[in-house]
Amino acid sequence: MKVTLERAVLLKSLGHVHRVVERRNTIPILSNVLLRAEGQSLMLKATDLDLEVTEIVAADVGQAGGTTLPAHILYDIVRKFPDGSQVSLETTGESGQLVLRSGRSRFNLQSLPETDFPDLAAGEMTHSFEVGAADLKRLIDKTQFAISNEETRYYLNGIFMHTIDAEGHLMLRAVATDGHRLARVEVAAPEGSAGMPGIIVPRKTVAEVQKLIDGASETVKVEVSTAKIRFTFGDVVLTSKLIDGTFPDYLRVIPSGNDKRLVVDRVPFAAAVDRVSTISSERGRAVKLAVADGKLTLSVTNPDSGSAVEELEVDYDSAPIDIGFNARYLLDITAQIDSDTALFKLADPGSPTLVLDRDGASALYVLMPMRV
Repeated sequence: MKVTLERAVLLKSLGHVHRVVERRNTIPILSNVLLRAEGQSLMLKATDLDLEVTEIVAADVGQAGGTTLPAHILYDIVRKFPDGSQVSLETTGESGQLVLRSGRSRFNLQSLPETDFPDLAAGEMTHSFEVGAADLKRLIDKTQFAISNEETRYYLNGIFMHTIDAEGHLMLRAVATDGHRLARVEVAAPEGSAGMPGIIVPRKTVAEVQKLIDGASETVKVEVSTAKIRFTFGDVVLTSKLIDGTFPDYLRVIPSGNDKRLVVDRVPFAAAVDRVSTISSERGRAVKLAVADGKLTLSVTNPDSGSAVEELEVDYDSAPIDIGFNARYLLDITAQIDSDTALFKLADPGSPTLVLDRDGASALYVLMPMRV
């Protein structure tokens, strides 16, 4: 194999694929990136057996062939070459050696044969559709914060995506929850998505999609089966296994009878929560909201460090209520609200609270209260 290409092109592509590679691997080949040169292009591929990223870039191929190199070492070497330089990769006659050159730099790197590299065979994808990059970004960005980190409830370690009929319109919906809070966002279902299986996209895959989507064109191709999902962002293809589990019936935890309406100015509210929670204990992080007659009093009491109180003017004309929430969760949710105000629909101090931009918003959040 002999191939030459621009440092910027190789670095950008390595940036996309090397993130998938775990730093510690018991299987040596999984530490490597696969390089295959043919025609006028170079293909790069990396996998952790659950997730696979492939990209094809233009290159000057002197001799077709393939090999695998340590992904993180290769990325670090190319990153340190000067801007505008050319990089050449050439396998030598010696088995397991590759010469990497740029300018006056020369590296002899240990390689492993491409025949050892695993292929994450996707199998047949039952549904294929194109979704707007902005829509996919919205579905992911507004729900990923609520993904659970609790490994025992592995079926909550991702975003649940499915199509659903909402008031006569077919919607593509994303849901995430960790048992304390829930995020639900929907967009108009793209053509071809009707009838797709409900799937749970793993946390690591979600993080990679978030990074790749920023450089994507206007649409992203999505292919789905019951076991795998594939995203195509132009020249970058990400294939991932799905979480094999059943997502809980989230509709049961979304309250429908919350009749107390509290409207707050989002930015001052978030700033006040952030300020009073400064003295809360890391373990509890509870902030108390006392609402009555157009006034909201936020308070935190910590036996070790003292107490804090802040008042805000709000829009509220129901019966007075005192309710407590985890400050971090409150800030996470208010950060997702797009408008200047946030609407809280409350029931009582022990029941879930709904948070929305406004009535009928396509994104809604459920927050479980805390004892205060």
